[in-house]
Amino acid sequence: MKRFVLALFSGMLLLNAVPHLVKGICGDTHMTPFAVNSAALVNVVWAWINLIAGGLLLKSSEPKSWTSSLWAAFCLGGIVISIWLAIFWSNPDARLPWH
Repeated sequence: MKRFVLALFSGMLLLNAVPHLVKGICGDTHMTPFAVNSAALVNVVWAWINLIAGGLLLKSSEPKSWTSSLWAAFCLGGIVISIWLAIFWSNPDARLPWH
């Protein structure tokens, strides 16, 4: 069970890094846990925090011995975070408690 949770969260963190890295590299502001409009540099740093944490979780779940169900958990984590972020970014102001 532990490996499934690690795989799930690894997928979530690794996929969450993508928009932050892209926005940061492009020089755009983007929301992070630190601010609504975080600077590009903050997004690059946040992306790398996600990549490192996701990579460490992935490594600790021993991916060389993953079964198809562990790969499914990893993909499910990526799918869940992707869908949730797509819904969230469609109208972020409606969901922010501080607005």
